[in-house]
Amino acid sequence: MRMLPIAASVLALGAAACSGDQAESTTPPTDGTTPATNQTAAQRAPVGASANVALADGEGASAGTATLRQGPQGVVIRVEATGLTPGWHGIHLHAVGTCEGPAFQSAGSHVHGGAGEAVHGLLNEGQSDSGDLPNVYADAQGRVNAEVFTTFARLADSGGGEHLLDEDGSALLIHASPDDHTSQPIGGSGDRVACGVIQAG
Repeated sequence: MRMLPIAASVLALGAAACSGDQAESTTPPTDGTTPATNQTAAQRAPVGASANVALADGEGASAGTATLRQGPQGVVIRVEATGLTPGWHGIHLHAVGTCEGPAFQSAGSHVHGGAGEAVHGLLNEGQSDSGDLPNVYADAQGRVNAEVFTTFARLADSGGGEHLLDEDGSALLIHASPDDHTSQPIGGSGDRVACGVIQAG
């Protein structure tokens, strides 16, 4: 019978130790450093910047429009494209704000701010390509109405991601085929079939 109070005391001490560990894990640091969650918050961008894109095909005909809007942690891109083949299409942010047809090679490679060669693919564990975006789908009439979001780019002068409105600008490109989000250099998405310069608006 004398063992029960001792066992209860041990349990109480264990519970106190556990609650002490929890308190330590949630207590803000006192050495001036910032918790990881606040470091993420520090990268938030001022909301409100916007940009417009007039898409054109390789012959220079209109292929629709896109609008970009800055949020606190990334950019929302609304795409309203026409004249595409039905099905999935890769869509990417490119590093130079020029769209000279028919192949649009003037837009350069994908936006990339890291050191070394860019690794493409949203499903690639080594991904470092800031131009990567989810695919968009064209209906039976070749029309795309979609919104995609990226944390890899920004319109604002400050915040996380690569600045799309820098000195040489940037472009939004749609490809002929879907992006597999893994293989190099562009996920097998094929030819560049529509392009538009991203312009502050």
